[in-house]
Amino acid sequence: MKRRDFIRSTGVLSLGALLPSPAWALLPNKRLRTAHIGVGGMGGADLASISSHELVDVVALCDVDSKALKAAKKLHPNAAVYSDYRILLKEMKNGIDAVIVSTPDHTHAPASIMAMEAGKPVYCQKPLTHHVSEARAMRKLAKENKLVSQMGIQVHSFYDYKLATLLIQSGIIGDVKTVRAWSPKNWGYDGPAPEGSDRVPKNLDWNLWQGTSAERPYKKDIYHPAQWRKLLDYGCGTLGDMGVHIFDTPYNALELDVPKTIKNSCRKPTGFGFPEKNEVTYKFPGTKYTTKTLKWVWYDGPGAPEEHKDLILPDNEKLPSQGAMFIGEKGRLLLPHFMQLPKHIVNGKYQDLDLSKIKESDDLGVPTKSYDVEGNKHYHQFVDACLGKDKCSADFSYSARLTETILLGVIAGRFPNKTLHWDNKNAKFSESEANKFLDAPYRDF
Repeated sequence: MKRRDFIRSTGVLSLGALLPSPAWALLPNKRLRTAHIGVGGMGGADLASISSHELVDVVALCDVDSKALKAAKKLHPNAAVYSDYRILLKEMKNGIDAVIVSTPDHTHAPASIMAMEAGKPVYCQKPLTHHVSEARAMRKLAKENKLVSQMGIQVHSFYDYKLATLLIQSGIIGDVKTVRAWSPKNWGYDGPAPEGSDRVPKNLDWNLWQGTSAERPYKKDIYHPAQWRKLLDYGCGTLGDMGVHIFDTPYNALELDVPKTIKNSCRKPTGFGFPEKNEVTYKFPGTKYTTKTLKWVWYDGPGAPEEHKDLILPDNEKLPSQGAMFIGEKGRLLLPHFMQLPKHIVNGKYQDLDLSKIKESDDLGVPTKSYDVEGNKHYHQFVDACLGKDKCSADFSYSARLTETILLGVIAGRFPNKTLHWDNKNAKFSESEANKFLDAPYRDF
């Protein structure tokens, strides 16, 4: 089954008539009953943050790993437990108010779309989807049916990132012409596909873990619980993992849409793993905060970023290990990742940050270095939005476009050193050979 066929079969195009009002309108000033799909690893962190809200009741837990499920059940003994999200959403449709999806990337869209088809608000971990076609479908579904939605990019709600956004939009460095962003993390794999198979652990339902992806034999320490990010069938590499976080603030601050061209300088494709090192160059249409066009360069992998004059710091100070540099017509702004204040640079010297143009209405908050304080803001914003008390700042109308941008760079890794041209209106590349990677078959499981 093609992903587009799955999306069509789930009723994306016809659900609107069934939901005439926003889902949160049904829950003003009441409690929120949440179902959590994926409760190990990051799913456990998501569960802790969502449930820390005083108006949340965790009523359902789902995971394909019985060990993760057992640990979550200890924390929420009254919650129903499932290994298959499809059964959860069918059996508990009338007993849940919102769904949190914290699975590997390849299951984000199947689980989220099914939840939204049932009229449920969704908090979905980043990157929003595994394929471009899914991102467009999720954006359309959330918009047409007025569903509360939020992508899990917690730093979007942190003080430092909101401050950088406001500074850029105040014109502190003038029109921005280039952004350079980087992460030395290596969620790539340059080796061959594994041979043979290993016995599946008793705690893991391997069929359900694979879900809609192509069937493969189980191999110990290759897929579950963490290495899947490196592999084409399941993750989105370093660009999909860290790029979403680090792209977010420049993308938001500059009010970008999707790019016109994309080129990835990396090794030849192997058909199994993502490249361990990538240099992705995007060109975007200009906005009111940029020059006529904007150039964006992403570096990842060991040794990233490559040396460049745009990245030289005052007194030859060392770059932060991860971050982004805005290069404008009147200076530069460095945004380390994460929990560090942005730094203003003019003529090779640091400048004091001018906060005079930032208003109380900008809802900046106060500086903090505590992840425990900052970390829950994004989650609680989603809960409050479901209860009609707030609005999500990274809803699917925004995060689907950000994810699409990221995924276009991932696809460009299939065509090293070749410039791909993206037709935003028709959602396809001018290079027809690249279009087959916009979606992929869904396996019946």
